[in-house]
Amino acid sequence: MPVARALMLALLRTQVVGLLVLGRRRAALDRVDAMLRLDPRHLYALASRIPLLVQMGRTQEGIAAARALVECHPAHADGWFNLGFLLAETDQLAPAEIAFRRCCELQPGMDRSWYGLGLVHIRQGRFDDAAAALLRNVELQPMSPYGWYQLARVQVERQQPDEARAIIRKLKNFEPKVAAQLERETGLRNMLVS
Repeated sequence: MPVARALMLALLRTQVVGLLVLGRRRAALDRVDAMLRLDPRHLYALASRIPLLVQMGRTQEGIAAARALVECHPAHADGWFNLGFLLAETDQLAPAEIAFRRCCELQPGMDRSWYGLGLVHIRQGRFDDAAAALLRNVELQPMSPYGWYQLARVQVERQQPDEARAIIRKLKNFEPKVAAQLERETGLRNMLVS
């Protein structure tokens, strides 16, 4: 890459950061697009377009930008996660599942990709698959209540109330409010043994 182009890309990136600090998304997007005219495969620019477009209410363009990112950089796990997230948010569950699965393959330790995959499976009514994904999520992030909460609800759907009770007991140790909410929602409160 010629030095002048590299310097221009660095200058534009600095401008993007400054404009974002000032809350000027449209101007930041203009600079990102200028970066892409200089280097259509520029990872920072491709990745930056996604949230800018979504924040501006242009979700479908954000999805297209996420697709462009993973096409140019198929090994970029965060790009696959963002694509999966946006597809799930727009009820495109089958392609969201594919994106989350790809993210999980590329970066098996990314807990949020397993969580996203679990949520997609829940919405698809595939509770056994959801349980497997959420179990992986809580293995990676044992102190976050979100995966445990969803896993408990999935266990109820799977007719596994003892598993749900065990999760509620576990949550009582570090997230008692979430445990109480699960007790109310599942009706398992009176059945718990302390």
